[in-house]
Amino acid sequence: MSESSAEAVASAASAAVAASATGAAGGWRRATGVAGAAIGVIAAGAAAGVALERMTVGRGIRAKARLALDAAGPYGALRGNPGKAYADDGTELYYELDDVEPEGGTAPRRRRLFGRKAPLPVTVVFSHGYCLTQDSWHFQRAALRGVVRTVYWDQRSHGRSARGAAQVQDGAPVSIDQLGRDLKAVIDAAAPEGPLVLVGHSMGGMTVMALAAQYPELIRERVVATAFVGTSSGRLGEVNFGLPVAGVNVVRRVLPGVLRALGQRAELVEKGRRATADLFAGVIKRYSFASRDVDPAVARFAERMIEGTPIDVVAEFYPAFNDHDKTEALGLFQDMPVLVLAGIGDLVTPSEHSEAIADLLPDAELVLVPDAGHLVMLEHPEVVTDRLADLLTRAGAVPAGATVGGYGSTSGTAQPG
Repeated sequence: MSESSAEAVASAASAAVAASATGAAGGWRRATGVAGAAIGVIAAGAAAGVALERMTVGRGIRAKARLALDAAGPYGALRGNPGKAYADDGTELYYELDDVEPEGGTAPRRRRLFGRKAPLPVTVVFSHGYCLTQDSWHFQRAALRGVVRTVYWDQRSHGRSARGAAQVQDGAPVSIDQLGRDLKAVIDAAAPEGPLVLVGHSMGGMTVMALAAQYPELIRERVVATAFVGTSSGRLGEVNFGLPVAGVNVVRRVLPGVLRALGQRAELVEKGRRATADLFAGVIKRYSFASRDVDPAVARFAERMIEGTPIDVVAEFYPAFNDHDKTEALGLFQDMPVLVLAGIGDLVTPSEHSEAIADLLPDAELVLVPDAGHLVMLEHPEVVTDRLADLLTRAGAVPAGATVGGYGSTSGTAQPG
């Protein structure tokens, strides 16, 4: 999940809509007025930096800089074999499969035979966070390609997956339990047999927990390792997003209603988001990263993913997080290798939530990454990839001598918990 996306979207959108909808109904003006007042608390720090930038850099130059950053790296350009799964409400879920390369290049792969059958390969299934896409795993995907069988999928209404059918047709709310059932549909389609390793970031980690709560037999029989990255098992209503008490109380009170109001004027809000792209980028950076020297092209890559999430989708998903509580489901992961990893500077799902997960899984490896925020897998990819590679080795998913590339680098280091 990236609740920061909700605050960022609402902040930038409400500012733009208030300026561009002066002729709208009084109720709409009041809604956006409240949005500006409440969410403005979140945007204040970012807005100050943007205002200074605007005094020295013209809009045209900033637009050209964004285009240059978009072309600066291959972020999000990796693609695999496409596939489709269908959720229990008919929603089409898009996934991609990266298979293992044969040993020795194009030569037939040697197999260790157990009787007459070769062992089925381990499949690693990656689940992304709120307002992101499968491409958020770009660095890990680049490092693991050809080494292990991997599946990356887009959660409903995100990326290349279809809008949630139950949400569009019936107006049904999104739930984390629904996401768990979606993950089961993807597994059934992409990896119906063989051992599994489940990796989830933020909302993706919650999706893994929801899968366990509803399909405990799948966890017991097929899952051989799990990684929870920057996620939470519950009590998200207590997160303060780095705000003073008064500010966070206002945000909690009005944000759900504000997002609903903005979602009802999606077309107008999307125009507003484009008009306030600089402010939007500043808020995203604050809530996504903790490093001062994060690669600008990576920051822009994250911004593009979040920009691509429609405001009505942001509004649909946000309420589900307050209801999320999957603490009991964590017990199903006790008898397997588990990695729990978080950025110490995460303002969205603070590292204390990861520590709470590790407390319930005493044999899990807890890794706290200094100078890292919510999007730790993009900010410090080498740390995340290194610990994932170790997890896969412990689970027998890759041989101990396998080479996993260290794609991406920063100056940060990790500390075992």
